[in-house]
Amino acid sequence: MTDPTIEDLVGDVSPSFGHVLSCVFGVQDHESRTYLTLTAHPDSTVAELADVLDRDRSNVNRSLSTLREKGLAERRRRLLDDGGYVYQYTAIPIPEAKTRLHDALDEWVAGVHDAIEAFDPADR
Repeated sequence: MTDPTIEDLVGDVSPSFGHVLSCVFGVQDHESRTYLTLTAHPDSTVAELADVLDRDRSNVNRSLSTLREKGLAERRRRLLDDGGYVYQYTAIPIPEAKTRLHDALDEWVAGVHDAIEAFDPADR
């Protein structure tokens, strides 16, 4: 399965926020769901998210790695009272994600407009 792209949004007159997130940032729908769940459950561990999402921890861990690579989630280490540590994850705030989505879409639309303007039938 390929990652959704901005082009997948063309013709979808009412895409969900999660689908837009998937297409613009090139993540799978399950990763988009992980991001949205993380916004409602900040500072969650992989195990906590796996319970909420009803998914295997290894799958949630992969989703979180992708979200971190895309800049949609952050990880911090929390020391445990009895020794050791656990990683906690937090999503970037929705307003920041919205700004990034708008910026990415504006850039894509500008590129489409440039391609239209640059078209010359003589160059075909």
